[in-house]
Amino acid sequence: MQHEILAPQRLLNEKGNIAEPGFARKLYWQYDRKDIRAPKWRIKEWDYYYIGCQDYGLALTISDAGYVSSLSVSLLEYGDQPKQWNDGAMGMLPLGRLKLPATSAAGDISVKVGKADMTFLNDGKQRVLKGTFDRFAGSAGPLTFHITLSQIPEESMVIATPFSKDAHFYYNQKINCMAADGTVEYDGKVYRFDSSEGAMGTLDWGRGVWTYDNTWYWGSGQMLLDSGDRFGFNIGYGFGDTSAASENMLFWNGKAHKLEQVTFDIPRKDDGTYDYMKPWTFSESSGRFEMTMQPVIDRQTPVNLGVICMIPHQVFGRMSGKAVLDDGREVVIRERTVFAEHVHNKW
Repeated sequence: MQHEILAPQRLLNEKGNIAEPGFARKLYWQYDRKDIRAPKWRIKEWDYYYIGCQDYGLALTISDAGYVSSLSVSLLEYGDQPKQWNDGAMGMLPLGRLKLPATSAAGDISVKVGKADMTFLNDGKQRVLKGTFDRFAGSAGPLTFHITLSQIPEESMVIATPFSKDAHFYYNQKINCMAADGTVEYDGKVYRFDSSEGAMGTLDWGRGVWTYDNTWYWGSGQMLLDSGDRFGFNIGYGFGDTSAASENMLFWNGKAHKLEQVTFDIPRKDDGTYDYMKPWTFSESSGRFEMTMQPVIDRQTPVNLGVICMIPHQVFGRMSGKAVLDDGREVVIRERTVFAEHVHNKW
């Protein structure tokens, strides 16, 4: 089921469908909005970065969802008394005017919406993320950030996933384990990210036209091990037709190691609803990813208007367990900060 793309090609055919579904370790598919056969208001494009260390993290999003644009920031502390601050600014009918790049390899984005002013610079060698969010999370003052991501890994998780409906597709790249250096300032406190101490960044870069009602699972981790090796993972399922390939991968010092199927086991309460703050377990079909995560924070900013809903549960926690690389080497981690999410959207 793991069909790998090994050479450059156009993403979409003349009908606006993915020409050759599968996965790749590099950004081989070529995306062009002109090839899309759906109305502009249905096109979704986003750049999401997570920058984190063991003790705190920063999540940044610039999104053009066709009929609405969004800039969002989350600041999270994972200590004995976990804290989270979330805020977002929304604009109407961007319809591609944000000019998000057609490739994640290089290209700059600079957007101001409401209280938020954010810029992502990418010269192909490093990425600089900077911005200001005034009156952040209901406070009187701003949140400011300036982060540089470097040591971009040679390989990443790239996937082209079709849907059963014509002219609908999902094109996505996850780059894990970029070295992160910089600061976030908020409410009189400075949060410092130092790559020499293991601070890293992940990019979730996506372009596509989705069907209306979707549920997905996604998990991601990145860490500097005591050995000095950089280890990370991307796991997930539930979104589109993944019969050609899964998005499950391990990352070891910049190289990708492909996994088969990974299952998320989220505890449930007596009434059948999910209990997101109880320990999650993860298992891969061939035994190469066996992990447990103890939740610390459930980051959620739900919107439920019936016809339109966005119900995310992005849970950050401490993960322990083992993973097996392609050559059989076993990687053991203990209480490393990662995240996993369960999301239901109708939009």
